[in-house]
Amino acid sequence: MYYFIGIKGSGMSALACILADLGYEVMGSDVDKHFFTEDGLRARNIKILPFKADNIQEDMYIVKGNAFPNDHEEVQRALELGLTIYTYQEMVAKLTKMFMTITIAGCHGKTSTTSMLSHVLNNLVGANYLIGDGTGYANKENKYFALEACEYQRHFLAYSPYYAIITNIELDHVDYFKDIDDVIDAYREYASNAEKMVIACGDDPYTHSLEINKPIFYYGLDNDNDIMARNVEYTKEGISFDVFVEDNYYGHFDLPLFGKHQLLNALAVISVCYYERFEAKDVAKELKTFKGAKRRFTETVTGDNVVIDDYAHHPTEMKATIKAARQKYEDKKIVAIFQPHTYTRTQEFARDYIEILGGVDKAYIMDIHGSREKTGDISSADLIKEIPGAEAINLDEAEKLLPYHNTVFLFMSPNDISKLENDYIEKSGN
Repeated sequence: MYYFIGIKGSGMSALACILADLGYEVMGSDVDKHFFTEDGLRARNIKILPFKADNIQEDMYIVKGNAFPNDHEEVQRALELGLTIYTYQEMVAKLTKMFMTITIAGCHGKTSTTSMLSHVLNNLVGANYLIGDGTGYANKENKYFALEACEYQRHFLAYSPYYAIITNIELDHVDYFKDIDDVIDAYREYASNAEKMVIACGDDPYTHSLEINKPIFYYGLDNDNDIMARNVEYTKEGISFDVFVEDNYYGHFDLPLFGKHQLLNALAVISVCYYERFEAKDVAKELKTFKGAKRRFTETVTGDNVVIDDYAHHPTEMKATIKAARQKYEDKKIVAIFQPHTYTRTQEFARDYIEILGGVDKAYIMDIHGSREKTGDISSADLIKEIPGAEAINLDEAEKLLPYHNTVFLFMSPNDISKLENDYIEKSGN
């Protein structure tokens, strides 16, 4: 029996689903609040209990979410019983040795890229996958395992990838990484773990600074890449482009997604498929049916308005999301509803947030979600006072959004702000 402490976490829920699919008995615990990540658990009849020390029994293997310290009541009980305790990444590391694992890392784009790669490989030949949007699936007979790999606290160094993908390298998680050189050093170690090769975005300036003893191939729009997109067209229907590998034509692709960042994500997927010798026409067919990852530019239409739910919280992600919205909805106003995530990140990127949100038609900003941080030296009010026309908003103030028409509402946060979104959608429909 594998028992998950914090089973509703996005990675934890996906991992629990994978173990259940592989035939293991799984259960776990978490807070008594609904999260979208639990849908897959309930579909597999995985039992979810409230936290309680008595849940922990002697015949269990424990998988502990990274947010849970040793003084948590269930962790304490497991320690008292002398049970084997795995961290999330230690348990995932065991899986990476069982399959041909393709790890996808990067400051941005790893969830979308992992989801896209999983969709293509699974439809072509069958694939296991663990995605940061809470999605996990496995079949013992599958050869491939697509895995989202997070750089925070160097967690991705635990894995044993066959291919190691790097979508970009940028400073984030400033509560852990000292500076960009520290981040680059972590990615250098990650890339060095690749068994076959590293596939990296060559348009990113930092990927070229990696000094490793493994083959590294670059994708992107710049002409010095190994795998390049040419003849790119951005339309209201998506993106169309041709792919060349070392100046040799590989194939034409149509992607029903928006923004240059999604084109780069697709090139990472196409690169894996090329090196695994899949036919371009077969890859193109599957890419054309990809609808996107959960909470990544997820759209709901209500009247003449559009609600877009997106995980964006780093400045680069926010810029990409806004640009994608303008590509698809060039005639609509853009209203951003943003909840900053962690005090250290908000402090580090305050000027970027102010500049970005000052460029939309209207910005609403929620209180900072501290997550693992209890307090900080900045507040949302510090951002609001520097952004022309910006206002505060909370989860119970959907009525502030009701007067708008012909508008795209961008809800941007890694946190669950679905109550505000759902209240607006419900009230705007009346």
